[in-house]
Amino acid sequence: MRAKYGSRFRTSLLLCAIALAGPAWTPAARAQESERLVVPDGFAVEIYAEGLAGPRGMAFGPDGHLYVALVAEGRVVQLADSSGDGRAEVATTVIEDLDRPIAITWNDDELWVVEMTRIIRIHASEPDSASELTVVVDSLPADGPTSRALLFEPPGQAFYLALAASCDLCREDDIRRATILRFSADGESQEIWAQGLRATAGLALHPGTGELWATDVGRSGLGDRLPPDELNVIRRGRHYGWPYCYGNRLANPEFADSRRCDVTEPPVLAFQAHSGPQGIVFYSGDMFPAEYRGDAFVALGGSGADRSMTAGYKVVRVRVEAGRPLGVEDFVSGWLTPGGRAWGRPAVPLVGPDGALYVSDEAGGRIWRITHRLEGEHSNVGER
Repeated sequence: MRAKYGSRFRTSLLLCAIALAGPAWTPAARAQESERLVVPDGFAVEIYAEGLAGPRGMAFGPDGHLYVALVAEGRVVQLADSSGDGRAEVATTVIEDLDRPIAITWNDDELWVVEMTRIIRIHASEPDSASELTVVVDSLPADGPTSRALLFEPPGQAFYLALAASCDLCREDDIRRATILRFSADGESQEIWAQGLRATAGLALHPGTGELWATDVGRSGLGDRLPPDELNVIRRGRHYGWPYCYGNRLANPEFADSRRCDVTEPPVLAFQAHSGPQGIVFYSGDMFPAEYRGDAFVALGGSGADRSMTAGYKVVRVRVEAGRPLGVEDFVSGWLTPGGRAWGRPAVPLVGPDGALYVSDEAGGRIWRITHRLEGEHSNVGER
């Protein structure tokens, strides 16, 4: 199906602004939902947008508005907070009829979108015409998990694309699977940058070292405690284990070849098994206390059926010092009820121009906004 595009820079019937859909939330109901989430003292969490169909990838545009990929509806929307009250009033469709748009980013004035089988870019400064939408990469493998991640390397002349494996544990026929690929910005040049990454859904560049960091979700079938999910520092040409190894160079019993593991890269940080690390972002804003700057936030999307007891369903803070992770602590939790039922699934964290942390909730259909108040300000929403 051909994607439909509407230029966001001029008034057009193609840019039909629609009210955010969903249930009729009263202010009291919104507060109740927010208060189920727990954040550290001094922080508050509120609903920025709701009633969205599978919000996942997010990016702030050059206009300061938030753009969100709606996987379930196959479109990208612009969310505008025109009143400046910390809540989006309308969602404007930018492009639709897409095949499960997963990741988005901006490179200068171009919006890039990763679908299941291709990467496209939208020339936002050009007249409204068919040439505005350009297919940069085509014929990506379509089957298997929807995990994708896209990240530009400064100054925007190359980008990284993470492609998940097609299976839980297998030898792939397509050498692009379970890798991070590096492309030139025109898509013509392609290189396998790193291998052995089963399901990388988050990429970020460390603000100090410039190193590429990546989350990775491990296999199932080894019980509740194994294997750990991973945070990796990606180096060109290295192999990160899957399908032969997991964790700190341990051999998967199905292959039982420890010699393969001797030359693999172990993770720099292990997450709880089956917690499902998704997006990652380094904090670069000025709103949070100074000690947060340079630390990373990772969305743990949850365990699904891989674990007899649920894990994940929270956003964690990764403390970073001298370019290396020191440890993990909960930052936003509460998407799990005391009975173990999940009512949301955090997917992508993003630092906004205002310094707040925005989190897409793919299962709950919301975008959450986490703020820190100045001393003397009052807020009792979602604190612990």
